[in-house]
Amino acid sequence: MREFSFAIIGVGHIGRRHAEILSRHPQCRLLAVCDVRPAEELNIAQLKVPLYESPEQMLQQHPDAEVVCVATPNGLHTQHALAALEAGRHVIIEKPMALRRADGEKVLHKALQTDRQVFCVMQNRYSPPAQWLKQLLDARRLGRIFVVQANCYWNRNDAYYAQSPWRGTLELDGGPLFTQFSHFIDLLYWLFGDITNIQATFGNFRHQHNTQFEDSGLVQFQFVDGGLGSLSYSTANWQQNFESSLTIIGEKGTVKLGGQYMQSVQHCHIQDYHMPQLPPSQPPNDYGPYQGSAANHHFVFENVIQTLQGRSSITTNALEGIRVVDIIERIYALR
Repeated sequence: MREFSFAIIGVGHIGRRHAEILSRHPQCRLLAVCDVRPAEELNIAQLKVPLYESPEQMLQQHPDAEVVCVATPNGLHTQHALAALEAGRHVIIEKPMALRRADGEKVLHKALQTDRQVFCVMQNRYSPPAQWLKQLLDARRLGRIFVVQANCYWNRNDAYYAQSPWRGTLELDGGPLFTQFSHFIDLLYWLFGDITNIQATFGNFRHQHNTQFEDSGLVQFQFVDGGLGSLSYSTANWQQNFESSLTIIGEKGTVKLGGQYMQSVQHCHIQDYHMPQLPPSQPPNDYGPYQGSAANHHFVFENVIQTLQGRSSITTNALEGIRVVDIIERIYALR
């Protein structure tokens, strides 16, 4: 099997997750990492690869790194993706692809100029309930879609925002729709298409002292392809995450996904339809102990390998990543 070489920009929580998955994949090899923090602060000796202070230095020293993972704060995704593409590397960009549609378009244009691939990490598409629901909708088993309601209620406490100075800032974080809930906006787009006629109300109840944006919001809209939609979200839930749920009212039935990460089917009542047994929502043991929204990250890297070998296409391409950013940007224009 052909081996692919990787480098990582940003060795925080997500960057470490990338490194762990790469270490377990038989076709992946991590060559180097990059972070502005010193090695003693990062505690990454177990990675057994060199650490560089700048992406440019790392890319220059490792021309054989074919794929670069961008796992830096949200507001830095664009400049780091552009640097990697300019150096002729394929790029995996953690969510969100960017904080502005215009920046996402810069990345897409650079990828086209350099003939490189851009993979946007939206791993929730791989969950068994999401895959099942996509097939259900594509087969039009629910008929016309009347109403879609998404609820996302999580907890982000003071300790979370104190961990890194970029968290809570408009410039590098952007807000909960970018940092916490872009996965679920991606699911709405992937399943039902674009939205229009957006109305929104925002509030900041617990985090006025450590964020520059809301911690809660109510958003109403219409789908371009028909049907009404709403998104209710908050990071002000007391002590712990509560749920991320998706309810669909259709012409021929009703479906609800629930759990903290929409990882289970809680209701299925569809005309002339029997609910199948879905596979478990957790990853194989070979890929580590990740739970919740991290559970499907390994599928992203499998898709990268398959795509670069010409055996598959990108699950979430740059254009789709831009569409998610565009939807969030239009919602936040009402802030």
